[in-house]
Formats: sequence, structure tokens, C-alpha cells
Amino acid sequence: MDRRLVPQRESWEAMRAAFHWNIPAQFNIAEACCDSWARAAPGRTAIIDASEHDRHWSYGALKDASDRLATVMAAAGVGQGDRVAVLLAQHPAVLIAHFAAMKLGAIGLPLFTLFGTDALEYRLADSGAKTVVTDAEGAAKLAGIRDSLPALKDVLSLDGGPATRAFWDEIAQADPLVDPVPTRADDPAVLIYTSGTTGPPKGVLHAHRFLLGHLPSVELHHRGFPQPGDRGWTPADWAWIGGLMDMAMPCLYYGVPVVARRMPKFDPVEAWDLIARLEVRNLFLPPTALKLMRRVPVPDGVKLRSIGSGGESLGADLLAWSREVLGIAICEFYGQTECNLVVTCVPELMDAPPGAMGMAVPGHEVAVLRADGTRADPDELGEICVKRGTPVMFLEYWGKPEKTAEKFIGEWMRTGDLGRCDAAGVFTYVARDDDVITSSGYRIGPSEIENCLAAHPDVVMAAVVGEPDPERTEIVVAHVVLREGADWNGLPEALIALVRARISPHVAPRKVIRADSLPMTTTGKIMRRALRPWPAPR
Repeated sequence: MDRRLVPQRESWEAMRAAFHWNIPAQFNIAEACCDSWARAAPGRTAIIDASEHDRHWSYGALKDASDRLATVMAAAGVGQGDRVAVLLAQHPAVLIAHFAAMKLGAIGLPLFTLFGTDALEYRLADSGAKTVVTDAEGAAKLAGIRDSLPALKDVLSLDGGPATRAFWDEIAQADPLVDPVPTRADDPAVLIYTSGTTGPPKGVLHAHRFLLGHLPSVELHHRGFPQPGDRGWTPADWAWIGGLMDMAMPCLYYGVPVVARRMPKFDPVEAWDLIARLEVRNLFLPPTALKLMRRVPVPDGVKLRSIGSGGESLGADLLAWSREVLGIAICEFYGQTECNLVVTCVPELMDAPPGAMGMAVPGHEVAVLRADGTRADPDELGEICVKRGTPVMFLEYWGKPEKTAEKFIGEWMRTGDLGRCDAAGVFTYVARDDDVITSSGYRIGPSEIENCLAAHPDVVMAAVVGEPDPERTEIVVAHVVLREGADWNGLPEALIALVRARISPHVAPRKVIRADSLPMTTTGKIMRRALRPWPAPR
């Protein structure tokens, strides 16, 4: 099935001019990425589970498992609009769970396995999740917070754990779902929590159509994707929009096998071995992964065709290394959880200097606006904004209508990113307009970390900022004011461990600085920008 959306034309301008969205009224991600292929080619490989002897999952097997899991969930009370959380690393069960939820008209809620109990409790309580699919490690975390989650009725675990049902046993005993719930393209499908900046993390609600909104960029930055023999992988966790929607779901939509393998800690040697062994041809690699992979030899047998990268600028040296060593010009792209993959840089199709974001992808209208909502002149600094009408744009912040309204200025969605656009339509990123920290490909908000630090009995006040770092782009740095008489000896290590345990290792400070006081505004808000270099290099 040829499902490509973008006509292959000679110039970017011609492709943009020729492109028109054709979003069907009825659309369901599970139907498009699983069931339709199972009917057309049931034996076709959908997933290669590299953590289980490179086991191949066919589309037929994926459909059967998700159909049966949908029956299990429905019997437990999951229905249209309910939230189903998926607390798992890259694994076929992640996609089985999402597809099962979507077949019931429910909403998938991907959660990062490194989240601690505080982070999980907030997201599960805020979303009102009714079911969680996890493993023994996740079940152990949930056991301590179940009493504070009245909406959570059922936990299915791949390998045991307290107060759980056996995921695989329940599937084996269930009958397949007969009638999936028909959904509209605008019906909610996925709820992804973004980092909090001035407050708690926000749930970004997306409709089924947002899969289609990702596809023009995927087709272009993977060079006419799909091509015969294509096979995709990313080390990015499928709990994040990048891992799930930049690679896993698009691969399945196009009938391209996707490799499932999440490393507990990224190992560049293991990554190259995996790419060579499984003949991966298409990669989404966050910049930090690329920087680490550059440091080790590329093994024989690597047959890459395309690499996409996003989250931060790669720089001229890294781009040159890929061309010289891998023979591939990396395509960078830009977006955020609320509206992803709207700008990309395809070297063969545009003249963009190293470090530039690229040009607006066909189907998306992107502009740099002034504070009053008017368009900035060429090369004038302003806020990068995306116009309503693209299917990749979010529906709302879950339960936060006022925050949703603040995200827009007229018909334009504000990204919070400052940048410039030249007369040719090439965008260049300059800096964030808020306090988000970009570290190792993750976008980290300070509020959740500050609240955790302030819960320590020796901490009176905390402020968390980013500090430039050549490898990670930025590192998380915490400035803390202590109670009188507090012992500093061993406290930085204790505070770092506290954040690692209660929120997640990936947001834990790399450095803790003792402060007598913190800079404050006249209204009593912490001035984080006064504590860090600005702008940080990206």
C-alpha cells in the first residue's frame, strides 16, 4: 500500500504549493497502523523485538493480541474516553496496549519507566487513568501510591508484581474484540505529559489525526520514506512523542518493520551492533546519542539510508562527520509535544546553513511573530509560532482550559521558542522564551524538581536552571537556600538522590549550589534567568 502524502517534486516550494491535507472524517490510529495491514498482509513483519532473540511480530499477531487485550480492558470497565497508561520501555506490549485502548475509543497515556513515584502519582491522578499496563518494576512503584489513585482500577503486568493481573495470560484467555469503536479523526487518542515550567507538567491531548500530521516530515527527512528494505529504530523511549510518533507509529503505518530495543543506559557500541545485526536503515537519533556514537568505530555491515534528529542543533562538525563517515546527510527537524515535526532541514532540497532549523514542512504554516501577533520582518527576532489547521496540533491541555488559551495568540500556537526566519523561509532557532532545560534530548521543566527539593527538611527554597554543557547541551543545576543550622556535608548528594528516586534520574541535578538567597521579582517569583548564562548554546 502506497500511503505517501507528499508528491515528490523538484523544489520545496513546489511541494508546499501542491500539498493539501485530506483528513478522513473517520480515522483510528490502530486501524491505520495495525488492522489494515493485518487484513492486507497478515504475515508481514511489524515489530522486531531485539530484547527477545530478535523475535518477529507480524501484523496479524499484533492485531490478534491487541484485539484480545481490548476485550480484557473492556471487561474491566475501560470505555470510550477513558485513559489507559502504558508504563513500559520499548517492547511490543507498548504498541499492543496503545492499539487495544484505541480500539475501545480510549486514550493512551505513555509514561517513562524512569519516573519515580511522585512523577507517576501526579500524572496518573491528573489524568484519572483507569488502567495501567506495566511490568514488575512498574507495579512495585504503583503499589505505594495506589491508595491515592481512586480512579485506577486495574494493573496488568507483563511479569508479575503486587496487585496485578498477568498481561499475557489474560490475553491468551480472552476472545478477540468483535467490533472496535468507530472514531472520528478529531476524537482524542493519546495524552502525553510535557515538562512543567511555571507549574506542574501539563497533559497534551492529541486526536487520532495527529499521526497523519507527522507523516509529511517523516516522508521527507527519511528521503521518500518508505523504500523497499527500510527498517526503523530509535533509542528514544516510546513514552516520548519523539520515540512514539517520529519513528514507531509512522513505521507501522507505512508497513516498515520497527525494531524494539530500549537500553537501560545508552551504549553507542551496542547501538551500532544492533543497527548492523538487524540491518536497520532508518534512524531517529537524539543529538546526544549521535555525539556518543561518533566517538566509537562504526562496525562493518551498517547499511543506513537515512537519519533524522531533533531536539537541539547538531552543529557543523557532527553533520560533516555523518556525511564523511556514514555517507548520509542528517536531516534535522523541529517541533514540540503540542505540535510536532513542523519544520525540517533536508540538505538536498534546500540551501540552509549548518545550525539552521530548515523550512516549514508541507501542510504546516510556521512564522516568526512579534509580541503583538504581527509577523516579524525577515531576520527579525521573534517567537516561532504555528498556525491552526494542521492535524498535528494538540486539542487541549488536559483539564487546563486557561493554559490552553494562553498557548495561542489569535490563530497561532505559541511555541515559546525565539528565532528568526530569513527572506527565503529558512528558520533559525535562537533560545527558549521560558525556563525549559534541554538536556540529552529531553526537555525538562524546573517546577517539579524544585518542589521535590523543597520537600527536603533542610531546604527552604530551590531554583533549578540549565547550565551549558558541550555533550548534553545543558545540565540541570539546582540552587538551594537552606534552613539555619543545616549541615551541608553530604546534602548535595542526598538532594540529587532524592530527585532521582522521586521523579526520575534523567531530571536529577548534576550540580547543587548553596545560596544565601535567590533573586526574586517584586511579586515574589524566583528569577531563574538571573542564575544562568543566557542564552545557552543550542
